[in-house]
Amino acid sequence: MTRRFTLSILLTLTAIASSGTAQQAAQELRLGLIGLDTSHVTAFTARFNDKKNPNHVPGGNVVAAYKGGSPDIESSASRIDGYTATLRDKYGIKIYDDIAEMCKHVDAVLLTSVDGRPHLAQARPVIAAGRPLFIDKPVAGSLKDAVEIFRLAREADVPCFSSSSLRWYPGVVAVATADIGTLRAAISYGPASVEPHHPSLFWYGIHPTESLFTVMGPGCQSVVATASKDTIVVTGKWSDGRIGTLHGIRGGKRSYKLIAFGSNAIAEQKSGGDYTPMLRHIITFFKTGTPPVAPELTLELYAFMEGADESIRQGGKSISIVELLKKNGWKK
Repeated sequence: MTRRFTLSILLTLTAIASSGTAQQAAQELRLGLIGLDTSHVTAFTARFNDKKNPNHVPGGNVVAAYKGGSPDIESSASRIDGYTATLRDKYGIKIYDDIAEMCKHVDAVLLTSVDGRPHLAQARPVIAAGRPLFIDKPVAGSLKDAVEIFRLAREADVPCFSSSSLRWYPGVVAVATADIGTLRAAISYGPASVEPHHPSLFWYGIHPTESLFTVMGPGCQSVVATASKDTIVVTGKWSDGRIGTLHGIRGGKRSYKLIAFGSNAIAEQKSGGDYTPMLRHIITFFKTGTPPVAPELTLELYAFMEGADESIRQGGKSISIVELLKKNGWKK
């Protein structure tokens, strides 16, 4: 083999490799973050941007962010500068002062503000720009705002979804897919600390609620709730007679678990998980435009949570999920 022929092969291989690298880079989505006041932003960015991370999620890189922040929530105000500095200095993320301007430089957006109240206002320019949108929990600060976000996205034909990461924990998925015969009921328990600016389950109770709906699916018709200082118990009745129960822990030892009761067996959650599976679903969603969780299901589980507070206010009265959604403007 002549030296000239060998050099020709090497140049060809280099060109192919460069082409592959360029093609791969072209397929990497440019991601933007809105709200840098939660540990999620550094955890998500580490998985997206660091190819050496053992939990690396390929397909997208965080390249831009909008700082946001809520001065009346201590956990937001006290942490936003630190997370912003990490993203800017460690990962080279460009920080924008305007969401609409940021959207010009990204392909898709993750709305990560820890406070659900500004989510509607922050989602508007993203939807106006036509960028696919993932909304981190809570989807909004009220059911009414959540309905409005999904209405705007639907009218603009902009892909949008929201979920807790627990939906894709391996232990939760194992329970939801277990061969237990006909599902009769399920119980989900987990931390449910309260943030006074939100419906009581929106802040942290969303996690065990998401697990409950992962196994129960859609069709919750009514909800009844009772609460004490340390505990909230919410019982939902599904259209086919199934019963789903949420046990929110507000004091004492805190842990997560999901149990499904079937006609032939009982399945219990045996393991947890992390953000990685959810982020993989987010990338797939951004590329396909198909939400892995339907807006109708997300709104139903938020109605379940807001309905729990209404039931408690009315002394344990049963609250209709369908009527609550209609009251807050949702039209299928």
